[in-house]
Amino acid sequence: MTRVDTAGYSRVVQTYPNRSREPGHERYVHQALAQRLAHLQGIDYGGDCDPGSVTAGAVYLVPSGTVVGCAHAEQLGLRDEQDLFGGVVPWAFVATKAITHPLICADAQAPDGWSTAFAEQVRGATLDGFSVFSRADARRAAERLLARGPLRSKPVRATGGRGQQLIDSLQALEQALAELDEHELGECGLVLEENLQEVVTFSVGQVRVGGRVASYYGTQRLTPDNAGESVYGGSDLVVVAGRFEALLGLDLSPEVRQAVEQAQQYDAAASACYPGFFASRRNYDIALGIDAHGRQRSGVLEQSWRIGGASSAEIAALEAFARPGGATVVRVRSVEAFGEGAQVPSAAQVLYQGHDEDVGFITKYVLVEEHGNR
Repeated sequence: MTRVDTAGYSRVVQTYPNRSREPGHERYVHQALAQRLAHLQGIDYGGDCDPGSVTAGAVYLVPSGTVVGCAHAEQLGLRDEQDLFGGVVPWAFVATKAITHPLICADAQAPDGWSTAFAEQVRGATLDGFSVFSRADARRAAERLLARGPLRSKPVRATGGRGQQLIDSLQALEQALAELDEHELGECGLVLEENLQEVVTFSVGQVRVGGRVASYYGTQRLTPDNAGESVYGGSDLVVVAGRFEALLGLDLSPEVRQAVEQAQQYDAAASACYPGFFASRRNYDIALGIDAHGRQRSGVLEQSWRIGGASSAEIAALEAFARPGGATVVRVRSVEAFGEGAQVPSAAQVLYQGHDEDVGFITKYVLVEEHGNR
């Protein structure tokens, strides 16, 4: 099953746990998905990689987090999107929601590598907001946004809505700023963004593996974890074989069509404005809701250029498309259920089921279903 690379090496798929902390259940699922990615490409799975001994062309990498730094990517043998499932960014902030919004003014504090052109190119595809890297800039940005209505403060490295606060006054902002680490704010930033009500969050994305491309739209689900907290519970996706144009060729509602087009705009701006960026896995969260004046608003919240919660669904769709005579459009559900009483459909593919020391008992599975458009 080993394919010889053009450089003369026997290529293998390897996992690369590069996040500071990775729960055991996620590590297990990443390894399982890496094995399926290997099978899709007709090559072997070789376990975890040794970052110090990777030969360019010999390894297809599955990092747990976005790879940061062009020099680091080169050391890992990552030359383009064909070398990994995930993405590479030239600076750490590019992998966070900080890039989504502009600075409050031309002389505002910003990290090295910041692109002012990005915010211009995504105008209309994002909500109103600012990214700030100092307390003074946060106050200026909040004054401008609060004149239109309440805002939401969002730590840029948090996921699943964790750490967000609703800000309806400058006093509330001061309290939120007092809780921030000065170094964290200066290095990573903070997003201040208009607050929406009645929010629906769409997921729009694309994966490219071994010459195959799949694009999708869908929604995320929340579920109570073992402590009763509402957390990510999976994604319901409609996946099409092909690029975003193929997705737009489906019978979409106006709201979904707008979300796909906004994701396209954001995706194109990232490639244009941040040299050194490339990704084979591109996922965008788009919020649809009502603003303080009762108007419907839609915009990209953030991006994910790494293996994620919906990746089991993405890979299952690629597998369905790879089968002889297979469908060109499928519905796929990725599910994360907590507790020992989870009911798993007989047709589902179980990725993990058991007790995890971080989250307790959890079941993770994926289910592929037929779609009306073929």
